[in-house]
Amino acid sequence: MRHREARDQATGALVFPHDEFRPGQRHLAESVYKAVSTGRCLLAQAPTGIGKTLGTIFPMLKAMAPQQLDKLLFLTAKTPGRQLALDAARVLFASQSQLPLRVLELVARDKACEHLDKACHGESCPLAKGFYQRLPAARQAASQVPMLDRQALREVALAHQVCPYYLSQEMARWSDLVVADYNYYFDFSALLFGLAQANQWQVAVLVDEAHNLVERGRGMYSASLDQQQLASVRSTAPQALKSSLQRLNREWNALHKEQLAPYQAYEQLPTALLRALALCVAALGDYFNEQPQSLDSGLQGLYFDLLQFARVAELFDQQQFIFDINKRSLSAKRSLSRLSLRNVVPAPLLGPRLAAARSTVLFSATLNPQHYYRDLLGLPQTTVWLDVESPFAAAQLDVHIVSRISTRYVHRQASLAPIVELLARQFATRPGNYLAFFSSFDYLQQVAELLAREHPQIPLWLQSRGMDEASRQGFLQQFRAQGQGIGFAVLGGAFGEGIDLPGSKLIGAFVATLGLPQLNPLNEQMKQRMARLFGSGYDYTYLYPGLQKVVQAAGRVIRGQADRGVLMLIDDRFAEPRVRQLLPSWWAVDAEGIVPAGEISR
Repeated sequence: MRHREARDQATGALVFPHDEFRPGQRHLAESVYKAVSTGRCLLAQAPTGIGKTLGTIFPMLKAMAPQQLDKLLFLTAKTPGRQLALDAARVLFASQSQLPLRVLELVARDKACEHLDKACHGESCPLAKGFYQRLPAARQAASQVPMLDRQALREVALAHQVCPYYLSQEMARWSDLVVADYNYYFDFSALLFGLAQANQWQVAVLVDEAHNLVERGRGMYSASLDQQQLASVRSTAPQALKSSLQRLNREWNALHKEQLAPYQAYEQLPTALLRALALCVAALGDYFNEQPQSLDSGLQGLYFDLLQFARVAELFDQQQFIFDINKRSLSAKRSLSRLSLRNVVPAPLLGPRLAAARSTVLFSATLNPQHYYRDLLGLPQTTVWLDVESPFAAAQLDVHIVSRISTRYVHRQASLAPIVELLARQFATRPGNYLAFFSSFDYLQQVAELLAREHPQIPLWLQSRGMDEASRQGFLQQFRAQGQGIGFAVLGGAFGEGIDLPGSKLIGAFVATLGLPQLNPLNEQMKQRMARLFGSGYDYTYLYPGLQKVVQAAGRVIRGQADRGVLMLIDDRFAEPRVRQLLPSWWAVDAEGIVPAGEISR
């Protein structure tokens, strides 16, 4: 209570930490303050470079006392977003010494765990043994550290010999600003949402890069089961579980026995399989209770997957979900399959989480068209739309549509030489650092190999499959100030958003794809469902998600008021009127040619 009183006084008197707001940043901050003051949801499209993170956190902190907020939750889709929020908090701490604000970063268990090879109980892990005896002292020490980022919390935890991950979960109760992944509030078993409900907290929620919440929401409320995993567990399972696992496998085989196509979607859930699954979950639960010391990772993994599948099955309806089977034949008589319950419209599940907060602000540089996000995220009817004016002038970014090249799959081979010529010509005209985005690793590799062969003087570096944190950092470090070269990346991957390469670190980008999702049976099912629900199957499934990736990638070029750069949009479909209207309004697009209107061909 003493901390709360001091915090409310300090945040009420908080002054913006810079001499002035950036262009557009004040408009955003004022709108956020109005939203939380009136208890409404705000959907804010705000361009990259205006300082969205500080522009949303600052007004929310100012509103904590008058709106009697208990917590401010800053939710992100990726690690760079968390870092930006923590950096904004550090700026506030630097501007006001002794600011009585507790900031906490929550990270995933596998990133916080000190003993990944051990189970989370006292017989296995030394940081679990005696945890609750040592917790009060660790909690007291942690409460004296204003900025509990991952490293600071780890230091406190190890000093008191407790688990960093579970200490961080405990400190969520005692912190004012919690920075975490989306799943900590929106997932089925979300820690922050559960605590808020149990303790009747008044919370405000900031959703960073909110365009990601559509796919992340779908993922949270989906489930899949792989028969290969079941086969592996069955071969080593204890005798007490053999019969229930065998019954589940028998029902599973019967389910796909008559399926001829590798992929098939079904209107109804398989009731016999769900009964066998429920019995298997019960048997596994009983076994774990009776044998707590003999946990097998494979058995435990299957158990959690079965629980998730059963939970999603309870929510299943033919509007918001797809049930499908992917079958692969091992021989003429033996097949294995993968069962999936896919959420396609997360709105009914996300909506109550949004409504439970005093105010939720969802912001991103790409939230166009707004009806797409309103429909799929379940925003309240009273949600306010804000389109923040760009701080950048059209003259800062030379945008060219290269409509003489088609990057469709059937034209890919023919596109290689023209794209290489375009890259080399632009590099010769204005040497510097560029990013080139492609639809796949194979396409990227083919263009890079031809460019290296035809123009060996141009430095190249390539994104590769499965890059770890160190490899990604090494890729970004190639973009040095005043440097020269072309980095090749996959659109929608690690380098398509959330990276900051200001000034001469990046002076241009090439986007050789519309980013359209792959044409396959699943996406065609999605298209049919979107058409049935919203009347825009193609747009909702392919066009809007694809163009969102393009605009995000393009946003890497201009990061500040002094930046100048070039953007090449390579494909004739970019010249279509309905594609151009989805591009940022401040761009002055120079098109080599306009193609007739109509559905965009693949």
